[in-house]
Amino acid sequence: MGYRDLTRNSWVQEKEGPTLSHWSEPNWTVPQEFVILGFSGWPQGLRVLLFSLLLPLYLATLAGNLLILGLALAEPTLHTPMYFFLGSLSAVEVAYTLVLTPRMLAGFLLPPGGQAVAPSTCAAQMGLFVALGGSECLLLAAMALDRYLAICRPLYYPQLMTSGLCWALLACCCLGGSILALGLTMAIFQLPFCHGGLVNHVFCDLPAVLVLACGNRELQEHVLLAACMLLLVLPLILILLSYTRVLVVILGVGDSAGRRKAFNTVASHLTVAVLHYGCATAMYARPLSSRSLEEDKLVSLIYINLTPLLYPAIYTLRNRDMQGALQRVVSQRTMGMGTVQQAELV
Repeated sequence: MGYRDLTRNSWVQEKEGPTLSHWSEPNWTVPQEFVILGFSGWPQGLRVLLFSLLLPLYLATLAGNLLILGLALAEPTLHTPMYFFLGSLSAVEVAYTLVLTPRMLAGFLLPPGGQAVAPSTCAAQMGLFVALGGSECLLLAAMALDRYLAICRPLYYPQLMTSGLCWALLACCCLGGSILALGLTMAIFQLPFCHGGLVNHVFCDLPAVLVLACGNRELQEHVLLAACMLLLVLPLILILLSYTRVLVVILGVGDSAGRRKAFNTVASHLTVAVLHYGCATAMYARPLSSRSLEEDKLVSLIYINLTPLLYPAIYTLRNRDMQGALQRVVSQRTMGMGTVQQAELV
């Protein structure tokens, strides 16, 4: 019996009655390969056009986040907890972009039929995506905590937000995202796959792979929603409570210049949090039965390509410290080049 016959027979058995166990069939295993369909069914001209539009966004995203990371490391005036977390967030964004975007861009140029990947590759991509996305969710919450302590507890802030605590929070964020990613990925790839290996997405996303599996669909949805609660709802509540308290304090004390600077900082952080949590909630806090994979695939173009590009734009355009650091670095480099040229002339 071939693999397609096995898949078809398994699907028929699944439809015969709701009381049939989905876990006792010994022939249901992980497919030998998954095929990421992406946009392979679209006309070639449209796929080439999308590639030419998205490639500059990808390069700009890498450049913007690497710039923030480089400034946070190299500029002494930015060696503060806020920019420590901002640089860490940019590093996570760079890794997130490298995990998803190159394979997606390559899919636009490949012949129709999708990209075949080994199950281990699919699992690794899913795990890294969840780990990096989860770490980013927790990092945004850590940034909200930092701003809360800095503005609402200014006298105790230097003693509380030490370098050791910053590194400990960063480690907890990365560890928390990694543990959840490992648990979700192992749970999904231990399921019996009776609907083939065609992944109707641009990468091995959780819902796109989960719909290929058999078993108790209600239990699977509850597990996915529980993960969303841990990574999305709880950190978002902490962020909203922290920034609400911060805004109350900003409006009540200080001069107009100080209030404006603090408000701009909070507005930047809150804008990024809303973008990140809004996209993630819209994508994953929904039952599998109510989602369309074709729509999810289109929305993924936004949160893979556009949203990560907005983060460095928001932070650099609205942050005077970052702008000043960039100007100093550029002026120092310009002066250095001028000194070298004068020495060569002499």
